[in-house]
Amino acid sequence: MALALAADPYHERAAEAWTSLQRSGARPCTSVPVVIETFTYLQRKIDARLAHSWSEGLRGRGPELFACGPEDLAQAWQWLHRRELHKLSLVDATSFVLLKKHQVRNVLAFDTHFAQAGFRLVV
Repeated sequence: MALALAADPYHERAAEAWTSLQRSGARPCTSVPVVIETFTYLQRKIDARLAHSWSEGLRGRGPELFACGPEDLAQAWQWLHRRELHKLSLVDATSFVLLKKHQVRNVLAFDTHFAQAGFRLVV
């Protein structure tokens, strides 16, 4: 979200991290649940035009998009039972499953749940 919204308090840090990752040759990726969550938030809470503009950036040379199937969702439900991950969202839980499945260790995220789940935050 921070990359899409210039007014977001984390935007500058996110943009710097994104640029650094691109320069290092990192492979950008996201998931279908994250795309749906982000698009819906932008469309409903910010501006539908911004949501559509953001979605256009995902096409072509955009990040690799990880699909989320029923087996991934089944594993994600298990993350929600972990007490140390207080108020974990289902989208974040599916992200954990998909990141582990695709062997992604470094994430551009400000949510400490990712660090608690064993990922390295790159911001």
